[in-house]
Amino acid sequence: MIAIRPRRSALYMPGSNARAVQKAKTLAADVVIFDLEDAVAPDLKAQARDAVCAAVTAGGYGPRELVIRVNGLQTPWGEADFAAAAGAAPHAVLLPKVSSPEDVLEAGRRLDILSAPEKVRIWAMVETPLAILQAQAIAATAQNDGSRLACFVMGTNDLAKDTRARLVPGRAAMLPWLMTALAAARAYGLDILDGVYNTLSDEAGLRAECMEGRDCGFDGKTVIHPGQIAAANEIFAPSLEEVETAREIVALFEMPENAGRGAVSHNGRMVERLHADMAQRTLALAEAIARKES
Repeated sequence: MIAIRPRRSALYMPGSNARAVQKAKTLAADVVIFDLEDAVAPDLKAQARDAVCAAVTAGGYGPRELVIRVNGLQTPWGEADFAAAAGAAPHAVLLPKVSSPEDVLEAGRRLDILSAPEKVRIWAMVETPLAILQAQAIAATAQNDGSRLACFVMGTNDLAKDTRARLVPGRAAMLPWLMTALAAARAYGLDILDGVYNTLSDEAGLRAECMEGRDCGFDGKTVIHPGQIAAANEIFAPSLEEVETAREIVALFEMPENAGRGAVSHNGRMVERLHADMAQRTLALAEAIARKES
């Protein structure tokens, strides 16, 4: 069985908002990202750090994956954020403004020095032009012995700011960068999450962008409001039709008469062994979602 952790929706929650930190326990997001960086004013950084780490340590978030987005090591708050996160032991630490392999390697070394449990992974924000240009080299750090890198997270707002690209429907300017990061992630076995959709009152636009991200191959979408979770969860999950088709394809290749065949016919379409592999993953994802929601 393929081991999959659903990451259809990853909700950013400001660490300085105590009510939001607690509300996350009741929301349907697969991932909760407690933000100590962009969402927190400088004079509230220490307070937010203490509150988030206390909440992660106390638990009560059920099957949700807990991630702490720290401030970068080069900032006045980075050292304290890493020390506190190592002690709280979330599922992952989200590293902002990653622009080189050394950024990831240094974060991993820091977590090792702080004796963070092995389960604490590193997720890397891909949100700078340099990160796009060095996406392959950054992703390749996942092959290093003891590497903690597990996931890329697209920071499309920062990319738009730094490149001056306009975030318009369809994201024509952004798609080459999204696919560059996705190809790098897949080449080295990483998951990757799409960037946020900024307009809270546009359900149709949100769904369109989720479908675009799904079709590109992303594992899920980062969201900025609880009201965006349902669309991401629905669209990044296999549909009932996809699950049924996957079951049929797997069953076809398991038939004794197809044991030595590289391709078979399914509903008038030729499917190959690689389609059976894809079908197995679809079934594994559907089963993982069902277990999480049961």
